[in-house]
Amino acid sequence: MTDQTDQDAGRRPKYQRIADELRTAIQSGTFAPGDRLPGENDLMSTYDVARMTARQALSVLRNEGLAEARKGAGVFVRAFRPVRRRGIPRLAGDHWGSGRSVWSADIEDRALVVDQIEVTPAAPAGARVARVLGLDSADAPVCVRSRRFVLDDRPVLLSVSYLPAALAAGTAITEPDTGPGGTYARLTELGHRPTHFREEIRCRMPSSDESARLALEFGTPVILIGRTAVTEAGVAVELNEMTLDASSYVLEYDFDA
Repeated sequence: MTDQTDQDAGRRPKYQRIADELRTAIQSGTFAPGDRLPGENDLMSTYDVARMTARQALSVLRNEGLAEARKGAGVFVRAFRPVRRRGIPRLAGDHWGSGRSVWSADIEDRALVVDQIEVTPAAPAGARVARVLGLDSADAPVCVRSRRFVLDDRPVLLSVSYLPAALAAGTAITEPDTGPGGTYARLTELGHRPTHFREEIRCRMPSSDESARLALEFGTPVILIGRTAVTEAGVAVELNEMTLDASSYVLEYDFDA
């Protein structure tokens, strides 16, 4: 078994083997968060490889979210703590019902800032959104809330919410700040309390706009989460589409059998 493992390792490109050794060193604590990793010249000398091979090895760690480049200084072990997105408690009614944001379940004592927000009180839903919200046509108006979330000075999430315009009109839902408990608390006050949520999750590579807005390292994928909020009567009142930096998140689901 050992011989086969050694043979398999020998077939792997040199840059991947170098990345494996550096990853192990990071995970063991040899390189701590904030430490500078060996540079291209160091790796070329240590492993007797070309500059491109050394560069590819460091790129692997950057793409995995373990390291980040600092212009003119080198590549460093990433000090950013991943966001642990607690999928179930964050949507509990007693959480947002008590005036807390659904996002507060994820961040503990860290500073989460919405640094970009755009609210359009009435825009055409489009076929996809209309289908999810059960609207009559693609031209039916929806309130659109688009936001970017920044944690510890790093953009981590893009979020766009769609709600029937007739439901949101004249309420705080159309304002940049929806107030304590956010949109779900306002819907509850309007008699449309969400009692059921459905989330769909998939991954893909980002668009150029997503890469720029999330300041992603080249090769970093994004996680897409589409959440539909439904009332007890079975009426869909919100579609929230989120784009997450995959290197910044751990998705946690904790529930009883």
